Amino acid sequence: MNDPVRVWRQLCDDSVLLDGFHALKHAVRFGARIPVAVTTDRSAVLELAGDLAPDVRGALDELLTEVPEPAFTSLVARPHPTSVAALAVRPSRAANLESLAHAPRTTPVVVLDNPRNLGNAGAVIRLAAGFGATGVVTTGTLDPWHATVVRGGAGLHFATAVERLSVDELPAGPVFALDPEGEDIRGTKLPDDALLAFGSERSGLSAELRSRADHLVSLPMRPQVSSYNLATSVAMTLFHWSATGDAPV
Repeated sequence: MNDPVRVWRQLCDDSVLLDGFHALKHAVRFGARIPVAVTTDRSAVLELAGDLAPDVRGALDELLTEVPEPAFTSLVARPHPTSVAALAVRPSRAANLESLAHAPRTTPVVVLDNPRNLGNAGAVIRLAAGFGATGVVTTGTLDPWHATVVRGGAGLHFATAVERLSVDELPAGPVFALDPEGEDIRGTKLPDDALLAFGSERSGLSAELRSRADHLVSLPMRPQVSSYNLATSVAMTLFHWSATGDAPV
């Protein structure tokens, strides 16, 4: 067997870091290619899999290599409490773009317009995967595959299409943009092929995205409350879509 530490160091610059048991579990479930996975306690991880995710225990048994703690900490800057990490191959941009462009689209695409917070972006990807959204697209400079975003998404980047695009590159479909000046979302049925667009918490929608929007909608909010957290807004909107559209059960 190849030395896992050597393999890790060869691949780490071009791979996706799966930090912790849940990230690895989800990546395995959704078909990620994982060339190396390491832990300081193989038996403990497999026991955890047996308790929480027996469907992936066999795959983890084949993937995991136990390494000494000093070697593990030399590979992972912020070791997860579960003491397991892996490297995965990022899905090709072409494959993601094909998924986003597929028609007819049966679930929405979430668009984060110039997001700033890495953890919030990860939480949104986790939400989108849970609702079965077609994908999550970011505009602006934030890399949606940054290690902190992947950590916040618990490895669920592999359950949906995640890409960074310009507003001009967004896939086809009616754009429903969240804005305080929009119509109350409770009176709106969100179609399955919608693009659900969210601005940053600080500055809201960009002028470019606003000009692309077909509909402005707003979430119910008590007067004098400034805003919701980004992930909360996405969760409320996806739940509204799921309750009024044809979301998969």
